[in-house]
Amino acid sequence: MLKMLSTQLIGVFSSVREKEEFPLEDGARLLAQAAVGEGSIFIKGYGEMEGVVMNALNGPEPMKKTKKLEQSSQLSHTDRVIVFTRLSDDQDALSLGKTLAEKGIPFVSVAGTVKDGAECLSQLADIHINTHVIKPILPAEDGNRVCIPSLMSALYIYYGLKFNIDDMLEEYK
Repeated sequence: MLKMLSTQLIGVFSSVREKEEFPLEDGARLLAQAAVGEGSIFIKGYGEMEGVVMNALNGPEPMKKTKKLEQSSQLSHTDRVIVFTRLSDDQDALSLGKTLAEKGIPFVSVAGTVKDGAECLSQLADIHINTHVIKPILPAEDGNRVCIPSLMSALYIYYGLKFNIDDMLEEYK
């Protein structure tokens, strides 16, 4: 089972690397605007994506100038936001996205893109990065599928953003 999981995770990471290269670069550029200016990068995670927030703030390699987003009232026009959620149609994340859009606060969303025509973060965000995880990836013995590695993909994307931002900040010096 571990070999199958490894193969499927490599497939998810490859999809992100191949299909999200430009959104990752654009997202890092958008977020870096706050880091080189007077703003902060605010990060919000919904559900299990709170793990990305904890890693970004308290992990061994925290993202520079990043704070946890508690309330949209703490934001100014110099700030940027990154929102992590499992699926792009998450109602709580959509509510935040609408508030950010109304306030004119640029933001990046990271989620599995739902394609059923429903209202979606990818329509609201300045930059949307697809995790390429919307359903379980492993077949189970009973015919169902298991393992939804949304958090793993989101962490992979987080590091892609972080490394790009770090490079941009180094060049800015």
